[in-house]
Amino acid sequence: MNQLKSNKIIGMLYAISGAVLWGVSGTIAQYLFATYHPSPVWLVGIRLLFGGLVLLLWSLITEGRETFAIFRHKKDTLALILFGLLGMMPSQLCYFSAVNASNAPTATVLQNLGPLFIIIFVALANHSLPRQIDTISIIIALFGTFMLATNGQFTHLALTPKGMFWGILAGVATAVYTLMPRRLLRTYDAKFVIGWAMLIGSLPFTYNTFTNKSVPLTPALLGWISIVVVVGTALTYLLYLKSLQYLAPTTTGMLGAFEPLTATVLAVTILGTPLTLPKAVGGILILLTTFLQALGTRRSRMQSKN
Repeated sequence: MNQLKSNKIIGMLYAISGAVLWGVSGTIAQYLFATYHPSPVWLVGIRLLFGGLVLLLWSLITEGRETFAIFRHKKDTLALILFGLLGMMPSQLCYFSAVNASNAPTATVLQNLGPLFIIIFVALANHSLPRQIDTISIIIALFGTFMLATNGQFTHLALTPKGMFWGILAGVATAVYTLMPRRLLRTYDAKFVIGWAMLIGSLPFTYNTFTNKSVPLTPALLGWISIVVVVGTALTYLLYLKSLQYLAPTTTGMLGAFEPLTATVLAVTILGTPLTLPKAVGGILILLTTFLQALGTRRSRMQSKN
C-alpha cells in the first residue's frame, strides 16, 4: 500500500470516528432530556463553558502564549466576540433545543440544512443566482425536509411545530457558524478560536448555569455531561482537525454523514425512537445535498486547473 493511499485511509478513519462520536453526543443529549429534563439553556451553558475550557487548556499545552494572540488586535477581538455570541451560541442552542423538541436523528438531519442556507447567503451577498447544482440541491433539500416533517402524509405535520422551528433554525445557525469565523481561522489556530468562542458563548447562560437547582446533579448525570463535553467537544474536534491533515474539506464534509447515521441507529435501537420509511427518505435526501455540494466544489476546482 503506497503512502498516499495509507494517509487517505487514516484521514477517513479520523473523520468517520469524529462524526460517529458527534452522533453519540446527540443521542446522549436526547437521553438526558428524556430522563433528567434539563432545559436546553442549562445544558448548552454547561457544554459551552466546560467544552471551551477543555479546548483552551489543550491549546495552552500545545500552543502556549499564542492562545491569547487573538486579543492583541481589536478588530479580531471584536470578530471573536461576535462569533461567540452570534455564531457559536445560537448554533448550539438551536441544535439542543431541536433535540429536546423532537429527537437526535431529526435535529441532526435538519442541522444539515446548513449548506442550503449557505448557498442562499452567498447568492444574496454576490447578487447572483445560485449555480445549477445549487438549485438542484435546494429542491432536493426542501423535498427532504417536507418528507421529514409530514412523514409522507400531505395533510398534517409529523413533527411538532416547535421541533420543526428549532430544527430549521439549527440549519440557519450552522450556516452562520460556518461563514462567520473564516477570516479568524485563516489567521489563528482553530483550537483557541473555537475554545474562546465557546467560552464567550457561554456567558449569557452563566447565571442559569450556576443557579439552576431544578436538575439533580447526581454522579450519573455528571458522568453523562462529562461525555458530552469531553467526547462530544474536545475529542471530536481533535479527530476533525486530524482528518483535515489527510483529506480535503469536501471529503471530510461528506463523511460527516456518519453523524446523523449514528444518531439514528442509536436512537432507534437504544432509545426506541420510531423511524418510518418516509422520514428515512427525507433524511437521506437532505444528506444527499452535502454530497452534491462536494461534487460541485470538486468539479469547479478541476475546471479552474484546466
